[in-house]
Amino acid sequence: MLKEFDLKTLNKNPFDLIGKQWMLISAGDNKKHNMMTASWGTLGVLWNKNIAIIFVRPTRYTFEFLEKHDHFSLNFPIDSKVHDICGSRSGREIDKTKACNLTPVYSDGTVYFGESEMVIICKKIYQTNIDPDMFLDSEIQKHYPLKDYHKVYIGEIIKAYKKS
Repeated sequence: MLKEFDLKTLNKNPFDLIGKQWMLISAGDNKKHNMMTASWGTLGVLWNKNIAIIFVRPTRYTFEFLEKHDHFSLNFPIDSKVHDICGSRSGREIDKTKACNLTPVYSDGTVYFGESEMVIICKKIYQTNIDPDMFLDSEIQKHYPLKDYHKVYIGEIIKAYKKS
């Protein structure tokens, strides 16, 4: 069971949490939602708010849900089989929640998954498209051979839950 906790007490390395264990980004409502595996993102402080920053390509099905809804969730860590499915299959083709045997929970304006060890709920406060003309390091361009640049979402962290 997940219980609300103060994220300031988090004793996990965010580089490991996001970059190695990965996360599921989820958005939607109790009728329809989608999620995707992600290993790029940040947790920090901006504009005197605790924030999460996520990066989503417009080609991803989850992008449609992020555009339509004001909140999103970050789910940590999830079983590697779940990451395999959610990182390689589209919610346009399959019901990933059912395929991964996940329990969706609708709360705080978005969907998260009961199997998560930790969940961060965010309210979108800023979004922008990555502009390749602004790259100062030409190496970054190698991540975009198809020129499908990410959209950046900054979310104010409004709640956090962890397994009790």
